[in-house]
Amino acid sequence: MTGFGQAGIAIELKDRGSFVQTAAVRHLMGSLTRAEGLRFAVVVARFNEIVTKLLLEGALETFKRYSVKEEDIDVVWVPGSFEIGVVAERLGKSKKYQAILCIGAVIRGDTSHYDAVANSAASGVLSAGLNSGVPCIFGVLTCDDMDQALNRSGGKSGNKGAEAALTAIEMASLFEHHLIQ
Repeated sequence: MTGFGQAGIAIELKDRGSFVQTAAVRHLMGSLTRAEGLRFAVVVARFNEIVTKLLLEGALETFKRYSVKEEDIDVVWVPGSFEIGVVAERLGKSKKYQAILCIGAVIRGDTSHYDAVANSAASGVLSAGLNSGVPCIFGVLTCDDMDQALNRSGGKSGNKGAEAALTAIEMASLFEHHLIQ
């Protein structure tokens, strides 16, 4: 169905739930098929390593599946999820990478420490991306227990490390091909 918007611009109205497109509006998206030559850093927390190693494996397998060469990936280990943000920001500011993938696992305990670490990790990754201008992808699990974490790191809920790697590829492609400064 076609209608007319303000100023007489013809717009095509799609089915319910889709967005309105016009001939004048450009829609920019990253691509999962244009990953060759892009460089990535992966910041991984050692704390809860049984989980973070599985998330890292999922991420590295995904990068390989999408033609990212091993020599275009640097893995940086940090003590815990709290420390991810500052390292991600430093890596982003180095301008060596098109995206930084941040991997960790914060598992709820009997104290309020969980909330402090989970919130600080999320804020740190967000700040790293905003301050460096490089996409910093939040691949930190925040789970109630170890079973939940293992299910999300290759168990019945998939591998969130692999999903975060796809996000890193798409965001790196978006910045590299459409948002160049």
